[in-house]
Amino acid sequence: METLCKIREINRSVLAFESEMEKIYHLCLNEGMLLCILSKTKKLSSGEIADTLGLTASNASKVIKSVEHKDMIKRVVGNVDKRQMYFSLTKKGRNALSVINCDQIKLPDSLKCLLSNAPNK
Repeated sequence: METLCKIREINRSVLAFESEMEKIYHLCLNEGMLLCILSKTKKLSSGEIADTLGLTASNASKVIKSVEHKDMIKRVVGNVDKRQMYFSLTKKGRNALSVINCDQIKLPDSLKCLLSNAPNK
């Protein structure tokens, strides 16, 4: 039961962090993470985005549509299969990502502890 309570506290902390992120940067956590993963690669398919973010295809589609609507990502037609769509960052997306400073958001202690022990990638 103690583990469940700790997980609940972590979840509440993540939600609080996301709420502050939305107020400051007008991006939800999944949108910010989408920009982050696209900054590390040239392009990704919607399936790759879903897998990387740990989302269902339906939820990934909603996140993609939202960020695309904000002109932060663009669709790129596949070279081999013209039916395949890939997504990449736009200049606006790179600029948005460059101004995100998570240090401006008060990080709950439960997340500070986890992040300080997390391996760097």
